[in-house]
Amino acid sequence: MKIKSGTHLSIFDTFKIKGELTGEANRQRAIITILANSANPADRTRTGISQRIAKEKGISWKNIYSGIFRDLDEILIPLEISKEDGRLPLRRGPKALQENGIPYYHLTKKGVLVALSISEVKNRERLLQAFFLKSDSKEKEYEKIITSLSEISPNFTYSIVQKYVKAFCENKIADLLPFHLSKLKSIPDESLIIQKEILGAFLKLSKQGKEDVIKLLDEIA
Repeated sequence: MKIKSGTHLSIFDTFKIKGELTGEANRQRAIITILANSANPADRTRTGISQRIAKEKGISWKNIYSGIFRDLDEILIPLEISKEDGRLPLRRGPKALQENGIPYYHLTKKGVLVALSISEVKNRERLLQAFFLKSDSKEKEYEKIITSLSEISPNFTYSIVQKYVKAFCENKIADLLPFHLSKLKSIPDESLIIQKEILGAFLKLSKQGKEDVIKLLDEIA
C-alpha cells in the first residue's frame, strides 16, 4: 500500500502551548491500546473501537467514528502498524456488507513494538514475548537483556522502547524494523546519558555507598 506524503504516527504529538497530547494522538493511542488488549474480534472492528473509546469518554460513538476510520485507513494500516485480521458476518444492513462481512484488526509485529511504548497498554510482558517470537536473528540479540531488564526495571526498559518509537514518529530513524537500538546512538538524549552515568557510578560504589545512594533515592522518588 502506497503511503501518502506526510503520513506519520502521531501518538506522541502535543499542543505547543499546553504540552498536552493532541486529540489525534489520544485517538491513535486508544486504538492501539484496544487492539493490544482485546481478544474479542467485535471490539476490534471500526465500530467496536469507536464504541469502546466513546464509552470511556461518555460521548456518542458516531461522533468519533470518522476519526477512527481515518486513523486506521490512512495512518495505522498504511504504516503497517495494524492490519485486517478477519471479517465478522453481518445479518442486517447492505447486502454487500452481509456478503463480505465487517473487518476487524490486529497489531502487526511493528504495531506490537509501538504498543510497548504506550503506558496505557496492559500485559506488556506478554506483548514483549510475542514480539521476540517473531524477531529475526539480529533482533534476538536483544531478547535476553531486554526481557531480564523488563522484569527488574520495567519503567526503565519500556522508556527505552518509548524513545525508540518516538524517534521513528519524529522521523529521526527511518523505520521501526528491524529493531536495532543502535539506531538511537546518533540521537542525543540527556536522560539516557544521565542514566548511563548513574549506573556506571553505582557499580563502582562500595556496598555501603550503594545502600546510601538507594536511601537517598528513596527519599526523593
